[in-house]
Amino acid sequence: MTGATHRPDRPDPLDDDLGWMLGIVFRGYVRAAEHALADFPGGPRGYQLLTAASNGPARNQGAIAEEIGIDRTVLTYLIDDLERPGFVARRADPADRRNRLVEVTDAGRAAWEQRRLALRQVESHLLGALTSAESATLRSLLQKVACSAQAVDPLRDLCEVVTQVQADSATAAPAARRTGAATVRSGRTATPRARRSRPD
Repeated sequence: MTGATHRPDRPDPLDDDLGWMLGIVFRGYVRAAEHALADFPGGPRGYQLLTAASNGPARNQGAIAEEIGIDRTVLTYLIDDLERPGFVARRADPADRRNRLVEVTDAGRAAWEQRRLALRQVESHLLGALTSAESATLRSLLQKVACSAQAVDPLRDLCEVVTQVQADSATAAPAARRTGAATVRSGRTATPRARRSRPD
């Protein structure tokens, strides 16, 4: 499967490697999706944000960032990109004035529908080796796996994890230096100074 020298009596170890298979499909999808969304505000991530914001009532930026796995700072820039052409609008959260809700406008929904059809064509091309029934089954199974993985994934904010690791490292470094200095001091041999001889 992975090369011209593949022998039927010797299965290729990559043939049942989930990571390799997912990687091949993912790279093909990303290349085609980037082409289909090249001129869309924010690119593929902008479309992903618009999809999440279109799903249900208006939500705050933190909830959307957590759902699609994007850092809140990056999300702010993406919302700015979508706000310029009038695809989304921010408004204060009545329940908490400190939060801003993200609403999809009519123009945003129209743009999303247009690109959704383009991505459907990308998906159909990518799954061209499957029958309609097989394609539907694959989508159903992938959705089940994706929802399960998202529910149990403890790394909801990788930037937060990196910040914590950096903080822990910064705290540990001075402690290590103090411990090392104390070890050097405790292991240092005191050398008595030479006493000057007094003249008799």
